[in-house]
Amino acid sequence: MQMMLPRHQRSQGARLGRGAADLLRIIADPGTSVFLTVHEGGRRRYAYWQPFDPSTGRGGGYVALPVAECDALHAAGRIVLGDPLVDPGKVTYRVRSVPARSARGSAVRQVARAA
Repeated sequence: MQMMLPRHQRSQGARLGRGAADLLRIIADPGTSVFLTVHEGGRRRYAYWQPFDPSTGRGGGYVALPVAECDALHAAGRIVLGDPLVDPGKVTYRVRSVPARSARGSAVRQVARAA
């Protein structure tokens, strides 16, 4: 089962809401690995592992992120998906944020190629 998801261009000038900005902070954190899992039936789940924090007694499990907001960030070109890891019944992608400068440079290169 090989599912390919489309790559999207970042829309210029699009402002992020507070929820989207919070999600980008989580995804951009180098200590947090965020993954998208697409199950055979089409169910999608963005999640990361939250380690146990003995001072608060919290953590030690997966934290799901809002799918609609993460999909909107992907559609806007603010996050990208890594190479697929295909398992029986599901495909998993590493999710990374797109730095603002590289997104602009990429758009400029694509416009130049189209001309």
